[in-house]
Amino acid sequence: MKPSRNQHTIAVSCEIRGRGYWSGREVEVMIHPAPLGTGVRLVRSDLPSQPHCDAVVRYRHDANLRTNLAQGKAKFQMVEHLMAAVAALEIDNCVCEINAEELPALDGSSLGFVEQLSSAGLIVQAAPMKQLVIRDRYRIGTMGGWVEATPAHAGESYFEYQLSFDDETPIAPQAFGIELTPDRFIREIAPARTFVTKAQADQIRASGMASHVTNQDLLVIGYDGPVENQYRFKNECARHKTLDLIGDLALAGVELIGRFTSFRGGHNLNGKLAHQLAELAAREPAETHSTFQQRRKAS
Repeated sequence: MKPSRNQHTIAVSCEIRGRGYWSGREVEVMIHPAPLGTGVRLVRSDLPSQPHCDAVVRYRHDANLRTNLAQGKAKFQMVEHLMAAVAALEIDNCVCEINAEELPALDGSSLGFVEQLSSAGLIVQAAPMKQLVIRDRYRIGTMGGWVEATPAHAGESYFEYQLSFDDETPIAPQAFGIELTPDRFIREIAPARTFVTKAQADQIRASGMASHVTNQDLLVIGYDGPVENQYRFKNECARHKTLDLIGDLALAGVELIGRFTSFRGGHNLNGKLAHQLAELAAREPAETHSTFQQRRKAS
């Protein structure tokens, strides 16, 4: 079994700037080191009382095409790309000061967050990070779309996405899976961008939303390929969905040891699985994985 590692924070503060996809507002994110046990804390630096929200699944709220968090006046939109970077780089404790509700979209990937966090460096802290080791298989969803957690083969953290659409689309079926490490995330996942079809982009723009978002700010995919852009990976869409899966499950608040696979899932199913993982982690060691699974099947 993979040994538990110590908690980490960043060595120095770092800054990320960009515009939100939905609001179009210029946003500044300042990420600071934090003490043991802080977790990932989001702070609204633009509000007078600077309210905060811990980045955990109990504060998650469903939203179309993104993951949002809210605790009182501390509201945050589209947190999944930041959370994927923080989790994959094994940064357990940090304070993120954000001067708007929506986080910056950057180029639709986690690359901008990863670059700044990597340059900030990592400090090992004097307490272990709590692990959740998956010992049973369980699945959420239907035959048409699901997400599941299964035991690791050898103590790994493995994430996989299988993409396929029912309707006519220019996006071909594709898949991507990876045993997650910081280096692999930086090379193989962080650059993968948010994507929409050209038809979806035209519909969104016609509704008056996201008019500032250009074809270079994300992947707009037509039948001849990306519009005024090019793929970074042949299966970039599946890689970005894997990025979202990592970021959404990071809201469980523990280091995840197991294999996590999504078939045509999205933020909603990811959030439901994160809730179950957080509940499972909270019950340990009083309740084993098998007991928890039996209780769920009986309910």
